[in-house]
Parts: sequence; structure tokens; C-alpha cells
Amino acid sequence: MTGLDPFEVKILRELQRDAGLTTAEIAERVGLSQSPCWRRIDRLQREGFIRKRVAVVDRRKVGLNAHVFAQVKLNAHGRANLDEFSEAIRAFPEVLDAYVLMGSMDFMLRIVAKDIDAYERFFFDQLSKLPGVQEINSTVALSEIKSTTELPLR
Repeated sequence: MTGLDPFEVKILRELQRDAGLTTAEIAERVGLSQSPCWRRIDRLQREGFIRKRVAVVDRRKVGLNAHVFAQVKLNAHGRANLDEFSEAIRAFPEVLDAYVLMGSMDFMLRIVAKDIDAYERFFFDQLSKLPGVQEINSTVALSEIKSTTELPLR
């Protein structure tokens, strides 16, 4: 791993598991005293290894029961304006993740909505109306087998 010592890797593992840990708790878990641990965490934040600390919210508990993956293909004119499409997608809170793809489709989106009816409204009223959209293939996730934000640090 680029520029990380073994303690920093351990710190990142612990923070990925629970970003609410105190510096003292992290220090104890990784085998450092509190001050050197804090300095390492500070460096990891300053250098961008830690982008932000967040709480992972259960989407179902907040009423977002539909989980949809949408593959979007842009027409030739739309492909010339990937930045415009990307900017529009960033503005939709329903879109949790968006990736530019290589292959027959141009984007993969991970979308949440209250239910399938709400997704249908989002699809017809917003997503399909974006300039350059030629085709959208939506796949509804029936169940979630694994979901993590934890990177496999070694």
C-alpha cells in the first residue's frame, strides 16, 4: 500500500469498521499510545486516505425499500457530453453510486427509492429526460447478500 506503515493500515481497518471510535480506542486496538495514533490519523486525513467519516444508515429503516441498478447508454451526441450527464447524475440524491463503463453501456447507477412506484416516477420524470439518454436498463435487487464500504486492506 502506497506510503502506509503497518499501524496506519490497522488504523484504517478499525476506522472502516467503526468511524465512531475514539482515538484512545483505536490506539488500544492497534497497539499504539494515543498521541502517535492521533498523529497518524491526522496525517491520513490530511493526505486524503480518509476522505470523510460517516454513519452507514439502514436504507430500509428510513423507508428506501427499492434498490435498483440502472445501466444507461447515451447516444452519440450524449457521449460527447459525458461531463454534462455526470453532473446531472450527481444532483440526484436517489443515485448513490455512478460509474462510467467500458462496453455496450456507458454508465452503471445504483439507485434507491421508497418503492418501485417511486423509482418509476424518478425514471420517467428525471432520469430518462436527461439529454443524450438513448437507453436505460433497470434491474431491481430482490435481496442484499453483501453490502460493505470496508476496503480489503492487507
